[in-house]
Amino acid sequence: MNIPNAFTILRIFLIPILVIVLLSQFKGKEIFALILFLLAALTDMLDGLWARRKKQITVFGQLFDPIADKLLIASAFICLVELGAVPAWMAVIIIGREIAVTGFRAVASSKGINIPASLFGKIKMDSEIATIALLILGKKYLGNLYFLSQIGLWVVIATAIFSAVEYWVKFGSKVLSNR
Repeated sequence: MNIPNAFTILRIFLIPILVIVLLSQFKGKEIFALILFLLAALTDMLDGLWARRKKQITVFGQLFDPIADKLLIASAFICLVELGAVPAWMAVIIIGREIAVTGFRAVASSKGINIPASLFGKIKMDSEIATIALLILGKKYLGNLYFLSQIGLWVVIATAIFSAVEYWVKFGSKVLSNR
C-alpha cells in the first residue's frame, strides 16, 4: 500500500466517526466534528497531490478516491439535514448530482472516454468543503457571520448544477454515441 491509498483509507475511516460526532450531543462537538471533517478533506487534497507528484497513481486510488469524496460530502450533508442546518431538498440536489455525474463518468469510462474534473467541478468541491465547515460551526460559533454558510449553500447548488450541465454539454454526445 502506498501513501496516497493510505490517505484514501483514512478518509473512509473518518467518515463514520464524523457522523457519530455530528449526531451526538456533547459540549464542543462542533469543534471536534470540524477538525474531523477538515482532516478528511485534507486527505483528499494530499492523496491526489502525492499520487501525481510521486507517480503513485493506482487502480485502487482511481476507484476509491472519488468514492471516498462522495461518501464524505453525502454523509456530511445528510447529517446536516438531520440537524436542521440544511434543507433536505438542497441535499437531494447536491447528492443527486454526485450520483448522476459519477454514473455518467462510469458510462463514459466503459466506452473509453475519460472525463477529467472541470474547473467548476473543483470549485464545487471547494465550496462544499467551506460550506460544510461553516454549517458544522453553525450559529453557535459564527454568530452574525452565519449568513456566509447560507450563501455557501447557494454557491454549492449553483456550481453543482452548472458543473453537471458542463459535463453533459462537453461529453454527452460522445458518451451517447455508439462509437
